[in-house]
Amino acid sequence: MAIVLDAMGSDKFPDPEVNAAVQMARETGEEIILVGNTSIVEPKLKNLKPGNLPIRLVHADQMIEMDEHAVDAVQKKPNNSMAVGMRLVKSGEASAFITAGNTGGAYFNAVYNLRRMPGISRPALTTPIPTRTGSAIFIDNGANADCRPEFLVEFAMMGSVYARNILGLESPRIGLLSNGEEEGKGNQLVKDAFPLLASSGLNFIGNVEPKEIFAGEADVVVTDGFTGNIFIKTSESVSRFIIDILRDGIGNSFIHKLGFILMSPAFKPLKKKMDPAEIGAALLIGINGLVFIGHGRSDARALCSGIRLAQHAVKSDMLGALRTAIQNRPAG
Repeated sequence: MAIVLDAMGSDKFPDPEVNAAVQMARETGEEIILVGNTSIVEPKLKNLKPGNLPIRLVHADQMIEMDEHAVDAVQKKPNNSMAVGMRLVKSGEASAFITAGNTGGAYFNAVYNLRRMPGISRPALTTPIPTRTGSAIFIDNGANADCRPEFLVEFAMMGSVYARNILGLESPRIGLLSNGEEEGKGNQLVKDAFPLLASSGLNFIGNVEPKEIFAGEADVVVTDGFTGNIFIKTSESVSRFIIDILRDGIGNSFIHKLGFILMSPAFKPLKKKMDPAEIGAALLIGINGLVFIGHGRSDARALCSGIRLAQHAVKSDMLGALRTAIQNRPAG
């Protein structure tokens, strides 16, 4: 198993990527392929003295900037680091691809180079999110701002496969994100998607509000990419806000610092559960290949988490399970 890491992706490239590659190659013994401008990446790698670690460099003389228009960039830069990396997946030289670069660029590169799976209208971004009882799979995180009701059914099916493979759930509970639990609540998209999900053959439990999500009452949460992106970003912002408030509250007070030290065993699980770097990347599901997209601000720890998630997806045969689910989906 080889994992491709876009060395030109993060805001501080290539340092986080190179550090993550060395750490994960040392930790797992699996090959990590760094794709990017070798004149920039190679000196950084040599500074870490990787020795005989299974790390390979593949040159890409172009990259997609964070502020570039995704479609134009993909067309004008056919040898960008994302495209070169995804071609390694397509050719079978690698099992998965990870980038912390431009999300739109990753999406359109994936569609162009790897193509959509037959039977999938729109690939979607999906990631585990923390809940009180463990984790839930959230889909779509932002790949599709405008959706039709049938897209949400596809998201639910793909999210269900993800939950079975990543969370080990036999029959994941599917919830539709809405502003009310009762049938008939929500905007027109939610109202139209509800009966389709109810008749999909999936374990659909109805509408869920954010409070039910974090209480762990759904295993898969389905929504359009616009709503999902706002939900995820708001949740991450609230997590950082809570941690910052706790840190500010400690201040320079000796009593507060002593109290924090005494309570730190209780705070550590909270911090870990609320830290996005623990997940590292979102899977762009519905593509003929495993493509994971992380935050531009990802550090080496976040990228390591993303690599572990990708390795888990490979070992659990995520793509094979998804193809089987598509083939067995009820007609209509």
